[in-house]
Amino acid sequence: MRRIGVITPIKHLKGVQELIEKKGLVFYNENGSKSEIRNFIIENKIDTILCNPNKQNFVIDNELLNDTQIKLINTCSSGLSHIDLDYCLKNNIKIYSLKSDFELLNDLPSTSELAFGLMLNSIKHISRSQNHTINYNWDYTQFIGRQVKDLKIGVIGYGRLGKLMYKYCNAFDAQVKAYDPYVKGYNNVSLESFISDCDVISLHVHLNDETKQMINKNSLKNCRPDLTIINTSRGGVVNEEDIVSFLEKGKLFCYATDVITDENLNIKNSILIKNMGKLNIIITPHVGGMTIEGQMKAYTWAINKL
Repeated sequence: MRRIGVITPIKHLKGVQELIEKKGLVFYNENGSKSEIRNFIIENKIDTILCNPNKQNFVIDNELLNDTQIKLINTCSSGLSHIDLDYCLKNNIKIYSLKSDFELLNDLPSTSELAFGLMLNSIKHISRSQNHTINYNWDYTQFIGRQVKDLKIGVIGYGRLGKLMYKYCNAFDAQVKAYDPYVKGYNNVSLESFISDCDVISLHVHLNDETKQMINKNSLKNCRPDLTIINTSRGGVVNEEDIVSFLEKGKLFCYATDVITDENLNIKNSILIKNMGKLNIIITPHVGGMTIEGQMKAYTWAINKL
């Protein structure tokens, strides 16, 4: 019988706990630190981990897994940056993810919905004007925004989520276009040239060697000073120091993100979080896929692989 360690919150999802308990002997530590999770795995002789990166503040790596009985890591996500893939490969630890489960993924629009929401928040100053009125102020002149209609919006990455963002923007009559070097018809210009013609860019790419820090001082060098950047993919696809530098110099209007670099480590080191109070930065804690509907579908699908 499998000995399953659940290290992500699932008890708020109706029926999910009952489902996983049919798959083996289940142990729960939904909010432990890295050292606590290691002890939890060893003490309970766990061989299977059920996880999700969104609340996990560590990477599942050699430090966590060495000399344990783990044979399988089942992550309820398409992203894998919270797992040391090389270590798992070398140590014959199987990894299940949702990365290629397109039937499921095509029914999960939550992250693209958040991207659209972050864009509206940014261009209409929703969070900033709310903070203004909390202190009993009522001066709209500081928060004159933009309308989506006719806004030039660039979607970078024309896969599943990028196509949804494209559709949402198109429905609001924006001048929306897409860039993807791997999709014919959407790679006719350089990334730098594509960005230079946009009021907003929204990032929908996987993090890999090609996309790592693809948004940087070089790709942004000809951008409009009122450019807004939306990121619901991974923190590592932008150079965060360059983002802060451009905001400080007035070369960007806003950076709104659901992800930061090294979010599975110590977020107190984040240059973005440190500058939220003084620069136009909006950060949400990786909530893109965290809807009741999305979690129910994703967790149920992942657990049924066991």
